[in-house]
Amino acid sequence: MTITCFIRYEIDPFGKAAFEQYARVWGQAIPRCGADLIGYYAPHEGSATTAYAVYNIESLAAYEAYRARLAADPAGKANYEFARREKFILKEDRVFLKLVSGPHGPRQVFRTDVTVREGMEA
Repeated sequence: MTITCFIRYEIDPFGKAAFEQYARVWGQAIPRCGADLIGYYAPHEGSATTAYAVYNIESLAAYEAYRARLAADPAGKANYEFARREKFILKEDRVFLKLVSGPHGPRQVFRTDVTVREGMEA
């Protein structure tokens, strides 16, 4: 059974660029250390202080081994230090969830109503 880790970050609203740099490093280090990274998400519209990360891992035991590899990874160590030094993460909450709605049906594709002007494609 795969579990999904959701991390909710409260970040300094002036630290968005630093958080984005932090996320790009994890974008390489997390898959290298054994988790299936879905992505890091920075504020875009609405809250300027809420960000998320989401990844899948096989089990809590696999998570513990993954965390040890991540802590030993040179880029991981440097990224942890970067976050401590720059203090752009104010709070971090982590929860592990399991998918209960699957298997999912196929996604339906819909064409929106678009007025086509002469000489232009929709």
